[in-house]
Amino acid sequence: MINTWAEKNISDRKDKEYSKAKKKMSRVQKLYETCKQIFANCGHGVVPCPENVERVKAVLAEADVGLRPNMPYLIRSTVSDGPPKIMYLHLHECDKFSIGIFCLPPSPVIPLHNHPGMTVFSKLFFGKMHIKSYDWVDNLLPHQSTPNANISNNDTRDWTGLRLAKLKKNSEFTAPCKTSILYPADGGNMHSFTARTACAVLDVLGPPYCDPEGRHCQYYYDFPFPNFSVDGLSVPEEQKNEYAWLKEREKPEDFTVDGALYSGPDIIVN
Repeated sequence: MINTWAEKNISDRKDKEYSKAKKKMSRVQKLYETCKQIFANCGHGVVPCPENVERVKAVLAEADVGLRPNMPYLIRSTVSDGPPKIMYLHLHECDKFSIGIFCLPPSPVIPLHNHPGMTVFSKLFFGKMHIKSYDWVDNLLPHQSTPNANISNNDTRDWTGLRLAKLKKNSEFTAPCKTSILYPADGGNMHSFTARTACAVLDVLGPPYCDPEGRHCQYYYDFPFPNFSVDGLSVPEEQKNEYAWLKEREKPEDFTVDGALYSGPDIIVN
């Protein structure tokens, strides 16, 4: 009887200590703990169940990483000749997921790129940002066809590798706003960001980029649908603005991202 009482007393004390520690847990730590659970059994192309997607969204809705618009690297320099610098704050990365923050002063662009086999959560903390995104249109483009491009400068070239995509988003977002989610085959897997004002956006990638596992970041040009024609492929006139041709490109030479020290709440890896 005494032992049972003592065991219960110890158990109750541990529960209280755990509950107290949980209340003290930073929101960034809570995001890490949530991602660790949700992506534990996920891999390339595996999407968390809807309930788990909602869990990450709920944590991101409350997240505070300690960034403010007046921080030095978010203010555009008036003396530099080069393009405004984009900074990346690394919070955590493992083979299951990564967490990081892109900090953009006004005007720079993160060019159109993909997220192969990933589920990505993007949370805009502050600022105004234009987002343009696409998903691939499958089984519409005959593999044997090679469309010819009529470029505006009258240079006609043979463009192989063109692929049809459907426009998912092409609009501006101002914080506070809902978390943007893209999936391996839906939600705008290829997207670009343009900062209208100083912005900070947190990205959760599950799983992260990994060349050996086929998750290599690819960049794209996008061309209006009417620029090309393919035999047997047509789109109603009123829907042509909803489609575009994408062609893979090298990483733009003028696109650079510098690392910066994250000075917000620590993440305790366990």
